[in-house]
Amino acid sequence: MQTTFRITDEDGIHARPATALVNTANKFSGAESFAEANGKKVTLKSILGVLSLGLEQGDTINIICEGAEAAEALKALENVMVNEGLGEVHA
Repeated sequence: MQTTFRITDEDGIHARPATALVNTANKFSGAESFAEANGKKVTLKSILGVLSLGLEQGDTINIICEGAEAAEALKALENVMVNEGLGEVHA
């Protein structure tokens, strides 16, 4: 399962929002969550991995969840992206 977002936050994905994503991903032990951008795929359970993507306003990111809790994890991560003003769903 995956959703693509376009980063709308003028500061991109920096430490505070990256922490929110990592904390959310870590709530789901039954799911593996990944972020894919600029040809690089990292686990969403690592702050350093998320920050290493260097996401800036206008970039696109795919959030991918696999496993028994994939649907729940993806919905929770979508909520963080939208509610924190980080990005919008990109069709």
